[in-house]
Amino acid sequence: MGVSSPTVFRVSRTEVTPTSRPARAAVASRTGIALGVLTAVLAGAGVWFTWRVFVATVEGQRVDQAAMDGAQFGRTRLWQIAEPVLEVVSIPALGLVLVAAMTLAVLRRRWMLALQIAVLVVGANLSTQLLKYLVLDRPDLGVTYHLPNALPSGHTTAAASVAVAAILVVPPRVRPYATVVGAAYAGLTGVSTLIGQWHRPSDVVAGLLVVLAWCGVATALSALGRRSEARVRDGAGEPARRFPTPTLVVVVAGYLVTLLAGAAAWSAMVETRNAGSLDGRTELLTAYVGGALGVLATTGFGFATVLVLRVLARPRG
Repeated sequence: MGVSSPTVFRVSRTEVTPTSRPARAAVASRTGIALGVLTAVLAGAGVWFTWRVFVATVEGQRVDQAAMDGAQFGRTRLWQIAEPVLEVVSIPALGLVLVAAMTLAVLRRRWMLALQIAVLVVGANLSTQLLKYLVLDRPDLGVTYHLPNALPSGHTTAAASVAVAAILVVPPRVRPYATVVGAAYAGLTGVSTLIGQWHRPSDVVAGLLVVLAWCGVATALSALGRRSEARVRDGAGEPARRFPTPTLVVVVAGYLVTLLAGAAAWSAMVETRNAGSLDGRTELLTAYVGGALGVLATTGFGFATVLVLRVLARPRG
């Protein structure tokens, strides 16, 4: 009588994870849509508010014009730096960068990313021209002789949109460094327009906010496209940690610059507003430095927010 072999029960091991990749993608999609729409609305409102305060009121025009007039001091030396920066910004250069960024996205088979970049760059620059020449105006309030509206700044919009496009297309591990370089380039371009007396501070601030608004639109668009994806390539193979150290440092530094430069700009604006006369060197320099600090604060806020949007709208793991 033989001995029967024991029955072996094999239990397949199934890894149980709290949240599957499709579920993470769905959560990131909803987050991206909400954050993108919110950013677009708030940044768009910021453009209108900037125009309403600094262009449509007597006191706003007075402060803004004083900042522009203050650029005459030290302009000779500073223009040697500013002029080459502004010469880089042109329609052919903008088109070249746009094609390069979209080509890189296509080579990575990131079709939605290519569309996202096109929407961002074309939308921001086209809407800036429409706002400047067809939507917004500059009323003659007796502060200066009548000039056509110059808000938002086209040079600033072009530089900032190219910088943000680069942030979107580079690999995630390079993104914080690209954010620093892009913010420096966009901020320097904006300040250079002040040095050359091409624009007032409000024009530059509005240009930066236009780009931020379209980054919000592009983020929401990308999140909508991600809803149908079960696996998101952008997050594949990355650490599960949401904010790695370099990214966290850049975000914190950006918002810290916003707070410090914004507070200093506000103080300079109040001092300029309360000055009885804006003909003196001290008053004009105060307005000029305050305007440049306002541009710096907006740049820090805008690019830190772009980085946060890019991180939070992407699934983990």
